[in-house]
Amino acid sequence: MVLAVIIACEVGFWVLLALGLAFRYLWGMRRLSTVLLLCVPLLDVILLATAVIDMRGGAQGSWHHGLAAAYLAYSVVFGHRTLKWADAKFAHRFAGGPEPERPPAGGTARARYEWIMWIRIVIAYGIGCAVLYGLILMVGDPSRTAALNEFMIGASKVPLIALLWPLSYTLFPKKVPDGSQV
Repeated sequence: MVLAVIIACEVGFWVLLALGLAFRYLWGMRRLSTVLLLCVPLLDVILLATAVIDMRGGAQGSWHHGLAAAYLAYSVVFGHRTLKWADAKFAHRFAGGPEPERPPAGGTARARYEWIMWIRIVIAYGIGCAVLYGLILMVGDPSRTAALNEFMIGASKVPLIALLWPLSYTLFPKKVPDGSQV
């Protein structure tokens, strides 16, 4: 059940986002657009409630619950940024808005950008672990929650692998072409 809700929330995210932006930029219905975009966080509430109800109902913890926690953490840390990115792209493409901002091309500005992104990944990992730890405490039965501990350990590879980007831009900075922002 949890996996189906995760898939439905992911599809729902992109549907609400696309409809919200379409109503805003294609059909000029700003108020309806705002309502649709404000519904996006409700998907996270639905997902969290589903995971809690499933575990309280006696379900065995699985990677599905871990994925639900990771999805929720991504939404909390990167959701607003993703909405802003999509809004800027849509406004540029369909409403004559300015070209969306890009990450810095190189130099110390790019290294700083990559470190900030890595810190966000670490925060998302921490939020995901906090959600899973909350489920573990709520259930109180290690035999039912062993998979949640395993998921946290496995997911720790994400911030470790993502560390390669800021390190590489710090140790081997890309040259900034003349006239570009640093």
